[in-house]
Amino acid sequence: MSHRWAWVIGLAVTVALLAWVLQDVNLHEVVAYARGADPGLLLLAVLLATATFPLRTIRWRLILRDAEGRGFPWTPLWHATAIGFMANNLLPARAGEVARAYVAQHQLPVRFTTALGSVGVERVFDALLMLALMAIAIVAPSFPANTVVRGRSLSGLASAAALLFGAILVVALLVVHRPAPWLALLGRVTHRLLPARLADRLTHWAEGIVDGLAVLKSPARFAGVVAWSIVVWGVNAAAFAVCFRAFGLDVPLEAALLLQGIIGFGVAVPSTPGFVGVFEAATRVTLAVYAVDPSRAVSYALTYHVTTFLPITLLGLWSLSRLHLRLGELREGNGA
Repeated sequence: MSHRWAWVIGLAVTVALLAWVLQDVNLHEVVAYARGADPGLLLLAVLLATATFPLRTIRWRLILRDAEGRGFPWTPLWHATAIGFMANNLLPARAGEVARAYVAQHQLPVRFTTALGSVGVERVFDALLMLALMAIAIVAPSFPANTVVRGRSLSGLASAAALLFGAILVVALLVVHRPAPWLALLGRVTHRLLPARLADRLTHWAEGIVDGLAVLKSPARFAGVVAWSIVVWGVNAAAFAVCFRAFGLDVPLEAALLLQGIIGFGVAVPSTPGFVGVFEAATRVTLAVYAVDPSRAVSYALTYHVTTFLPITLLGLWSLSRLHLRLGELREGNGA
């Protein structure tokens, strides 16, 4: 039932966003712009976008460790990463985040909640890095002054998001350095409010999540995660920028930093698998800031989305077959 509601809500959001994206757009021009894109530069953009996934695996290997603090082999982590992002493209409700932890649990001696906690750490680092890179684009001379989104300045929205994710990181640091009092407090509260069995389960989950935050206790690993996060998002921004040139868009390179940030936060909105509609809406909104024609912006968005969707989806399906798993198992793991 939860999966059905996820599909219904996601489909409604996708249809609404696509209707908005396609208004005042000439579909003949959209096709013409796509046909006129430089194929060599478009291929390079796809290769750069796909390269971010093995880079993510390297970073994840710094975050997720075994009970003795040793790194896991790269190959199982790669299979989990590929399957997770494939699941985001094919299953609703960002099921890939849970699917990645599910596959890691089955391939490595690690608890599901620990793997899931490590994915959560990734997401906090991603959010903070994207916000920092968006700030570079916003303060650049090329950024149009007084840009607003729904009546609020874009810089103000970015600052508010930075405060939120910064606060999450501070709380995580406090918990991971002194987990016992926090876990004890959680145990008392849950046992007072919930049935004993459910309270015990929540406490067990919390212990696993705290284990997944262990990277925050190691300055060297913490610095490594920051460095690899910069590499991941730098390569990702380069993919957007190369695709700008493939479409002949007269926008500054730093626009790619703004675009990936707005898309990165935009995909948190419920949608169908693959973030259809959300991706296109975020791209149109961002390129409108730089006065890009709507038809050209939509052509760019659709072409980039489709061409970068395919490689990681195929790689994830290949990993799924190598591990003798099925999409149905990922759904069950996601619901568990």
